[in-house]
Amino acid sequence: MIRNVQQQDLAECVEVIRNSFQTVADELGFTVENAPRFTAFATTEERLNWHLNGEHRPIFAYCDGDAIVGYYSLLLQDNNQCELNNLAVLPAYRHKGIGEALLQHAYKTAKALGCNKINIGIVEENQVLRKWYESLGFVHLGTKKFEHFPFTCGFMEKPL
Repeated sequence: MIRNVQQQDLAECVEVIRNSFQTVADELGFTVENAPRFTAFATTEERLNWHLNGEHRPIFAYCDGDAIVGYYSLLLQDNNQCELNNLAVLPAYRHKGIGEALLQHAYKTAKALGCNKINIGIVEENQVLRKWYESLGFVHLGTKKFEHFPFTCGFMEKPL
């Protein structure tokens, strides 16, 4: 079941995001020392609180019973577009269609909010993830290297 995230869910959402992104960090050798701003290390309850209450982002959780096992948020942009952030599924729940269900939910939510396109940033070196997004209709736009990351950021979009 996918539902709106509430204030009392934020701590559990932080754990879902951190644990989910930690697998990428482990695979690609990211650490808190060489990538302190990577999602697995930089996500905090305060940050999610700002997303929910400061930016008023639509934030959703995929639940297995009472447990949150998946997550995403949308950052609404001025140009009738939105950015998909922190799509995450706990490792034990992967390959069960949860990520795709969250993505389909994000499409519907974005359309209902008047968005005509979804943008996403990924770790470019994570080719499995890039191919997954491409298989679901995202188009790769290019890359950018930032000094504060030991990886290249890839940018993708999907018209809605």
